[in-house]
Parts: sequence; C-alpha cells; structure tokens
Amino acid sequence: MLQRPPIYLVDTTAQQVEVLQTVLHFVGEAYQTVALENLAQQVEKTAPLCVIYGNQHEQLDALLNSFAKTPFISLSGQVASVDSNHIGVLNLPIIYSELTQLLHYCQTFLNPNHKLSKANKYLITSLVGKGLRIQEIRYLVEQVAESNANVLILGESGTGKEVVARAIHEVSGRNRGPFVPVNCGAIPAELLESELFGHEKGAFTGAFSARKGRFELAEGGTLFLDEIGDMPMPMQVKLLRVLQERTFERVGGNKSLQADVRIIAATHRNLEEMIIAGSFREDLFYRLNVFPIEKPALRDRQEDIPLLLQELLSRLETEHKATLRFTQRALDSLMKHAWPGNVRELSNLLERLLILHSNKIIDVTELPVKYRYLDEQGEAVEHIHYNPEEEALMEREALSGMFGDAPILSDESEMHDESLGFLGHLPAEGMNLKDKLVEFEIEMIRQAIDSQDGVVSHAAELLSMRRTTLVEKMKKYGLNKEG
Repeated sequence: MLQRPPIYLVDTTAQQVEVLQTVLHFVGEAYQTVALENLAQQVEKTAPLCVIYGNQHEQLDALLNSFAKTPFISLSGQVASVDSNHIGVLNLPIIYSELTQLLHYCQTFLNPNHKLSKANKYLITSLVGKGLRIQEIRYLVEQVAESNANVLILGESGTGKEVVARAIHEVSGRNRGPFVPVNCGAIPAELLESELFGHEKGAFTGAFSARKGRFELAEGGTLFLDEIGDMPMPMQVKLLRVLQERTFERVGGNKSLQADVRIIAATHRNLEEMIIAGSFREDLFYRLNVFPIEKPALRDRQEDIPLLLQELLSRLETEHKATLRFTQRALDSLMKHAWPGNVRELSNLLERLLILHSNKIIDVTELPVKYRYLDEQGEAVEHIHYNPEEEALMEREALSGMFGDAPILSDESEMHDESLGFLGHLPAEGMNLKDKLVEFEIEMIRQAIDSQDGVVSHAAELLSMRRTTLVEKMKKYGLNKEG
C-alpha cells in the first residue's frame, strides 16, 4: 500500500504538538515537527501532504508565497482566498470531521486533476476509512450513482450495506426523492406483496382502506431491498416482473402503476449457491446484479478501525452526553480482534463503554475480556475466544473468587466436609449451574449493600468492582438499595 506523504508541524507550541501528534497518530497520518529555518530543505527533500502552522504572526503570508505549491493549514487566523495554498483553519479542540475534510482538501490541492466534488465530500464523511478497500467502494459508488442501473450490495451482516445504499442515493440525481428501505427478511411472506406494492380497499380481510406500498412511496427516489436473499420464491417472481416491465399493480387492483424507482438490493447470503440449491431465481439474480459492490468485513480493513471508532463515538457522544479516550494499547488490542459482528459490533462495544466508563480513558483492562489481546505492558497475550455465555460465566466465577474459599451458608450451624468443597454434594437430579451462579451473585450484592447501609459506592469497593459496574448489575437483577 502506498503511504501518504507526511504532515509537517511548523512553529507549533509544545501543547499544540501534544494535541496534534495524538490525533494524527490516531487517524493514521505520518507527521514530523520541523523548525521554520529547516522547512525549505525538508520540503525539497520530501514534499508533505501539508504544513500545519501554529504561529499567529503575519509571517504566514510570506510562507504561503515562498511555498506556493505546498498546502498550509493554520491553527489560527483567517482563511485566505480560494486560489491560495492556505487551505483552512484547524480549530482546537480538534473535531474529527473538520480535520479529515481539511486533509482531503490538501490532497486535492496537490492533485488538481482529482477535484473534491460534492459527492466526494459526502462519501468521505459517510463511508469512513482511508484503506484501499473503502477507497474502492467510494469510487464505485460515485461511478454508479448517476446511472439508473440496479445495484447489488454484498457483505456480511453488520458491515454497513445500508450505508452504501444510502450513499448511492445521496450522491445521485434522485437525492431529492425519498430513500425507502425495506427488510425482506423481517416481513412475513404473506404480507410482503402488500408491503411492496400496496393494496386496494377490501383486497383481503382487514384491508379497510387503500394503502400505498413501498414502490409508490419511493417514487422518484430509491427503493432499498435489504436481505433480498430471504425473499420467498413466489415474491421473487413478482419482483422480477416489476424489474422487467417497470410497472406493478396493487394487491386487489387492476390498474398498472409506473415504477419510477432506483432499485438497490443487499444480502449477506451467497446468492449463487442459493441458485444451485434452487432457493433463488437465477434470472432475478442477473437483473439485480448489474453493478455489484462488495462491502468488506471489518477484519479485512483493520487500518480503518481508529477512524471508524472516532466517527461512531462522535455520533454516540450526543446521545450519551459523554465521551471516551483510548490508549494506544487499547487501540492496538481492538485492531487484533476479528470482529465477527463487524461495524455493528464495534458500535455496540462503544455504547457499552460509554455507559460503563463515561468521560474516562479506556485502557486494555477496561475492555471486555474477549477484546483483550495485549496485557497492561502492551505485550501480546494468549487469547481465548469466548462465546457470550462462557464470558458471563467467567465474570461470575471472578466475582465468586473475590470472597476466597470461605463458604456462604444459609445455615451457619451447617458443617461442610472439606473433601466435598463448600457446596457439598451435587444433587442426584443435577442443577442448572448458570442459574446457581446468578443466585450466588445476587446474594453477594445484597449482602454487600446491606453491610454498607445501602451506600452503593462502598458496596462496590467491598466487591472490588467499579460503582458503574455494580449499578449496571443492580439494574439487571432488579435490585435496589432497600432490596
């Protein structure tokens, strides 16, 4: 992979450098502090992506003239004329979207043959990443957007196929029309025809009035058929007819309606295997597969994880009114994860961390067990992949271990045989270990709260856990200070 040229930090204060180097490292950009007197020599040696200039003096104008072919971003001052090499002002504290937009403007300045169109600006902010795979998708989206060709988006669940579909709509000439998504797998087969094509009054029991379907609602815009692989075979035949003739009738009606819509379909299934198995029509596949786009799994674009993480955080911060910061160890550990749930899994993880550790710095030890691939010193550790039940079991066992080997018995007079352990004999009929561990955890929490007169923070300290973790468990089990 070709590396982008470095960014030079010139006349920046120590505080500015500290902020800049953290953010630039986070987004994967190479940078270097350069003394002003050495700038000419350094630029001649290696042309930079841009120069970030921190001085507030009027010397900036002279620098812009002296280095007319080098884009400049200042940390203060006014934006110069459009034709100037002063690209813009980067405000502190740094906002991710502003930084990435300015860096793309710099790239465009260096390569004027690749103008940053309105479409490009939207794609950069919606399809986040700097790796080759995501760059290719942005290119394909821009190429197909202005045509009316059917698009088939392929990829695993959680990769963001709807994001790609919406991007195609937004940068196309149909963006003034509606974007109408429908999940073909979430609607019962007997209702799917009515959902797509609408129905007339009295068409079936319960049809008390006429109703428009998704094709009519998407008139002049885009209809997104998500999980097309889950569409039942009879419905596939009817959809094929609409794609061929561009007309349809409501259920119970005989009037033909024009289908002026752009069709984008998506699936996580292998449709070609389904064709062989006889569960998907081959002719429909070729109608949909005019312009295929494959959205890569997150494990195949690990270099985009820091950018995705920051973008998802910026969206979640408003809802949770909190933010997070990650140590480099935590980021490195996350980048080693296989992400079977893809971007959706990353988003869910961030939301959980925002709830548990709001406004804190996340290190490896704050990550759930299955995301820990490094120790606190940044050294690789042997990683075991746990399923959710196994991880919950580990958490409960860890809680049990906090109390050492001392038994907790309801009857203090009861003696226990050391050879049997403090639980005694396993009942002949067996037991549900998971339920027993839950009961044990609930009892320990109750005892801790009671012993600390209902002060949750003190109870959490007694249990060697964070207060937020204890509060989450109390909510999970329906406990309160008095319970």
